Amino acid sequence: MEKNGKKNGIALFSGIIFGLGLGLSQMIDRQRVLGFLDLAGTWDPTLLFVLLSAVTVTAIAFRFVFSRLRPIFAEKFYVPTRQDIDSRLVAGAAIFGIGWGVSGYCPGPGISALAIGSWNPVLFLMAMATGMIVFNRFNKQ
Repeated sequence: MEKNGKKNGIALFSGIIFGLGLGLSQMIDRQRVLGFLDLAGTWDPTLLFVLLSAVTVTAIAFRFVFSRLRPIFAEKFYVPTRQDIDSRLVAGAAIFGIGWGVSGYCPGPGISALAIGSWNPVLFLMAMATGMIVFNRFNKQ
C-alpha cells in the first residue's frame, strides 16, 4: 500500500475509533451535552469525566508523539505557530460556543450522531456547512 493509502487508512481507522468513543461516552446525545453546558440549571457533570479522560490520554500520548523527529507518514509535524489572539479567533470561538449551546452538537459528535437516525444532527450539519460556505465566500484573507 502506498504512503497516502496508509495515511488515509489510518485516518479512517482513527475516525471510526473517535466516532465510537463519542457514541460510548454519549457525546452524541444532545440532551446530555446541553445538560453539561447548563451550569446555572440542572448541571449534568458526567461529560466532565469524558473531558478529563481525553485530556489525560492526550497529555500522555503527546509526550511520545513529539519525542519523534517526524511523524511516521509525513515529513514534519504540522502544529499551529500563531500565538496571538485576534478578533477573528474570538468571533470564531464565540460562534462555535453559541452553536454548541443552541444545538448540543459540535462537528465530531454531529457527524457521529447521524447514526441515531434523528433529524437534529442533519439540520446541525446543514447549518454548519452553510456557515462554512458563507465564511469562505466572504473571507477576505
